Amino acid sequence: MTHEDAGHYAKKHQGIEIDKTIGEKLKNNSKDKKISCPAMHLVATELSVTPEKTGIQADLLELRLNHCQLGLFGWDNSPSGKLPPGKLIDKTIQISDSLEKELQTAVIDNRITCIKAWDVAKKLKMKRVDVASACEKRGIKIKKCQLGAF
Repeated sequence: MTHEDAGHYAKKHQGIEIDKTIGEKLKNNSKDKKISCPAMHLVATELSVTPEKTGIQADLLELRLNHCQLGLFGWDNSPSGKLPPGKLIDKTIQISDSLEKELQTAVIDNRITCIKAWDVAKKLKMKRVDVASACEKRGIKIKKCQLGAF
């Protein structure tokens, strides 16, 4: 959901009930109705549920997701104006041959999933945000957030 939809995330999941165990964990890891991507993944791991399930539960609780591990949204940037609002993307990143090769393999129809971007970062031992930065620079869209945010 978009910034304008804040406070109405539960609409995406009509008919789904809040899971009390997941809900409590999410609430305990949130602050000011916001929860970070790393916290959501930690809850999923601790409770042995999918990240998608934690995302749905966060939506039902109207928690706003921030600090995307790919740097795509939810970041309070410095007043320098060097970064796009809400992003940690580095459009000046130099793309190595190995990263270029991995992206060519992982990208379908000029899109890559969040989990595939994570896999590329892990394989090349690089930061996830650097993979996302390379994707932004190449005009590759990252779709299908593991938490359901995009």
